Amino acid sequence: MKVSEIGEFRLIELLATIAKEGKKKQQPVIGIGDDAAAWRSDTSLNLSTVDCLVQDVHFNLDITTWKELGWKSLSISLSDIAAMGGTPRYALASLGLPGDTEVDDVADIYHGITELGNEFGIAIIGGNISDAAIVFLSTTVLGSAAGDDRILTRSAARVGDLIAVTGSLGAAAAGLEVLKHKIPLDSETSTLLKQAFLLPRPRIAEGQLLVEQGVKSAIDISDGLIADLGHMCRASQVDAHFYIDRIPIHPAARIAFGDRALEMALSGGEDYELLFTANSAVIEGVISKASPPITVIGEITTGEAGEVTILDKDSKPYKPTSTGWQHFTEIS
Repeated sequence: MKVSEIGEFRLIELLATIAKEGKKKQQPVIGIGDDAAAWRSDTSLNLSTVDCLVQDVHFNLDITTWKELGWKSLSISLSDIAAMGGTPRYALASLGLPGDTEVDDVADIYHGITELGNEFGIAIIGGNISDAAIVFLSTTVLGSAAGDDRILTRSAARVGDLIAVTGSLGAAAAGLEVLKHKIPLDSETSTLLKQAFLLPRPRIAEGQLLVEQGVKSAIDISDGLIADLGHMCRASQVDAHFYIDRIPIHPAARIAFGDRALEMALSGGEDYELLFTANSAVIEGVISKASPPITVIGEITTGEAGEVTILDKDSKPYKPTSTGWQHFTEIS
């Protein structure tokens, strides 16, 4: 059987099962399957996450600068720490590079990494460089959580919780379309959408606010709203429904793509907003303190684990054209 036959997420489940066969006495607090791993030291609850960007899979150098590439490689790992409600501390960056890569281009990768890292007080403490046929970046971020009961996980959604999301969705997917197809737009809209894709902002402060307000369950939106809500529901053994007319579609995506912006918001991915669940009182507390705005879009329900139902304005089922990104397969 080939990995293309089972897809990314079944492959992760297989590898997680094998990893659990390890004999190490000290097991992690949170292992494979969440946005970051968590383990306890003598004085703190530590977080670690790793992500990679591969040329012609995640990025195309015809539409991405080297500095933007460095920024994004760190940002997507920071977003995982945000989804746990943690504080990032250190980062390591491993690079795979063809031998004919310009030195100035490699330096620009690090300029992008350090520029974003400086915003969050993160020290770049090491990494690795290897000869490779194509460019790839693997970024590891180490951080900490406030404590065992002050951490966000995918597995803590409960029946009756409301489902909410920070900010707005669809801008990153719209930006990719603008970049790929050189779609002419007014300067402000074009710049906003391109930056949403190329220079995503990790929601570190928002994740920490969720923890402070008593939220327990969250995930960052990387694969798409539908896909990532499905991940949360499977981890929590619940199902969910949400309403398309409540989705906070980014205004610039609407301006550029009209009705297509809905599908971008549902399944485009790479918005790196935080999707979270909590009871109504906790959600109200978050809304009162949050910036950017928080939008309630649906509810966690009982049923088949991982099932996500989308409802239109008349509460009738809505079938999207795509449910999000998964490696090794076509868009599902």
